[in-house]
Amino acid sequence: MDLSELTAIDVHTHAEVSSQGHASLDEDLDAASSAYFKVEGRPRRPTLQEMAAYYRERKMAAVVFTVDAESATGTLPVPNEEVAEAAAAHPDVLIPFASIDPFRGKAGVRQARRLMQEYGVKGFKFHPSIQGFFPNDRALAYALYEVIEESGCVALFHTGQTGIGAGLPGGGGIRLKYSNPMHVDDVAADFPHLKIILAHPSFPWQDEALAVATHKPGVHIDLSGWSPKYFPPQLVHYANTLLKDKVLFGSDFPVLTPDRWLADFAKLAIKDEVRPKILKENAARLLGLK
Repeated sequence: MDLSELTAIDVHTHAEVSSQGHASLDEDLDAASSAYFKVEGRPRRPTLQEMAAYYRERKMAAVVFTVDAESATGTLPVPNEEVAEAAAAHPDVLIPFASIDPFRGKAGVRQARRLMQEYGVKGFKFHPSIQGFFPNDRALAYALYEVIEESGCVALFHTGQTGIGAGLPGGGGIRLKYSNPMHVDDVAADFPHLKIILAHPSFPWQDEALAVATHKPGVHIDLSGWSPKYFPPQLVHYANTLLKDKVLFGSDFPVLTPDRWLADFAKLAIKDEVRPKILKENAARLLGLK
């Protein structure tokens, strides 16, 4: 990957369909998220090959992952191996993360080791609300964090509200309480060398996310899932100041495109010297890219 050729690194994109055509969300959850994000007039489920072409055309790199929430949803994820193989086939633009359902227990820990050692994944995505767990559940998740920390990989946690299940009766059974970033504060305290990303402006817990990121050196924030024009003022202030080296560009593609995100980011009151940090430099350093 030639960093000098890249305009940006998008640290938050989703692989939502496998090569066999099965989706990582059931039809009801998929339709609800499409309605929430107003996805119209473009493919909702691009293939991994299409994602590579999309980002190459824009001279960007993208972190890509599935979400393994099989225990909670009954739906198989896009295989982690398939995501990693696509990244290996397109190393100029795709950066592989994996996702392990914490309820897989020891088998999940073994899978994580294998994905890091044999497939070169650089991080793991957790979605506490969809996976149905508290990130600070020691018995459930800490063995997984231990191997991630040992490897130097990144743990990326969804935080705040989610568009998945929004508008469905009972929110599709998805509980928001699991995604309060204060639960990840415990993880950061117990694994001081674990590299952590708090994904999204963490509504309704934005101040909590900012507190955790300023207090814990290993904690970063990605700006995915929201148009920058809706960012709360305190997030913009911290991105310009105390957290200028720890805030990362992320889109949430395919539900939010980098084109839309970047167009709105250009209008945001971000200092000129901070923009390249958010768009590329902070992510390159965190991911160990050269």
